[in-house]
Amino acid sequence: MLTVHKIGGTSMSKFEDVLQNIVKGQAQGGNFYDRIFVVSAYKHVTNWLLEHKKTGEPGVYDLFVINRDYRQALELLFEKLIAINHELEGIGLDLVVADEFIRERIDQCRNYLVNLEGVLASGYVNKQNILLAAREILASIGEAHSAFNSVNILKNNGIDSIFVDLCGFHDAEYLTIDERIKRAFAHIDYSSTVPIATGYTKGTEGIMREFDRGYSEVTFSKIAVTVKADEAVIHKEYHLSSADPAIVGVEHSKPVGASNFNVADQLADIGMEAIHPKASKPLELAGINIRIKNTFEPEHPGTLISNDYMGEESRVEIISGTDQVIALEVHDPFMVGQVGYDLNLMKVIQRHKISYILKATNANSITMVFWQKEVSDGMITELKGLYHKVTVKEAALVCAMGTNITYPGSLAKAAMALFEGGVNVEAVSQSLMQVNMQFVIERKDYHNAIRVLNQALCEEG
Repeated sequence: MLTVHKIGGTSMSKFEDVLQNIVKGQAQGGNFYDRIFVVSAYKHVTNWLLEHKKTGEPGVYDLFVINRDYRQALELLFEKLIAINHELEGIGLDLVVADEFIRERIDQCRNYLVNLEGVLASGYVNKQNILLAAREILASIGEAHSAFNSVNILKNNGIDSIFVDLCGFHDAEYLTIDERIKRAFAHIDYSSTVPIATGYTKGTEGIMREFDRGYSEVTFSKIAVTVKADEAVIHKEYHLSSADPAIVGVEHSKPVGASNFNVADQLADIGMEAIHPKASKPLELAGINIRIKNTFEPEHPGTLISNDYMGEESRVEIISGTDQVIALEVHDPFMVGQVGYDLNLMKVIQRHKISYILKATNANSITMVFWQKEVSDGMITELKGLYHKVTVKEAALVCAMGTNITYPGSLAKAAMALFEGGVNVEAVSQSLMQVNMQFVIERKDYHNAIRVLNQALCEEG
């Protein structure tokens, strides 16, 4: 049984646990092999390379964009990566070899960036394309670092391993992402070695351009499809749970156990990714199930996501949401009865290259919910110039999801729980598929809404 495993950044930063719990502890029948590992960069490293994913604090890439001290930032980054290496010495990392590898990568990266800087200064090229190339180069550093180290550690622990470097740092081959992966895995004997692949893959289409920070899961997915894996396993620092333990408390949250790709898509749409949606689709179409496991609870089977799973009992399985959204409403008393009224509205949104999470309509209003970080002043100004009244409000979105929530009264029970918890519902949406009840609420009520929905729908059933 060939399985492909994705190790997240937080787990990678506790590699002793990965080594003991996953590489050794979950070996099939004592066999270390017949497994491929795809690794993320260590925790924080991609933030240092690009920008902080949540706070926006600048990384090396941002400094390169504004042409300010990026070379010094690269040296500071090198020192941080060396510090990570030293933390791994106790579990078998050869520091001399590991430090030499990352020194060489940083030096080559600097050379590439200096050359790109010169090309930019010429004024003869498209600036955006050059900046995208710089982002690709920098992103690859983190996964190359962690993958190389992992191979070195496994070998020094008596497990034969091979470094599958998909970064293409030293070649000028004009390959697509799929072509590079197919070539890299064409002649590997999985029965006698453990391949450890970089989560970054160099390709002509640009993996960052296509998928941005979700690229390591896309690499993982494409590898699983290429090798025709029996199962794709994602190891995180937490279970896919009925509700966020940080909000409801560990004692009020439980692993989901089983779900389907439809629910996984619903989670991805609100940023609570079981797996990046563009990574899950190839697996779904190939009939490869995804298993999400907790790195630090290796004996637990985790949650299996499959094509055809539907809960035997009709119930809500997951409460989730986000408090980082904007609710935008267009109101026009002349909207009623007009065929295709919202077509022009959709064209404005398309021009600004964003998509909505929720859409609810009535006779003369259209309410949509967007990620706050994607809504620009320019888009709002354009809408206000086109429509009678445009309302923009910071909001939160809470969702009650399940593979089988078709029982009568499920929506009423959720709404009642919010009412009794003092949470006002400002907009609501549910499709005929009935896998996701979405409630737009005030941002200040977000945590309370998660708690009351979890208690009413998941704990009490």
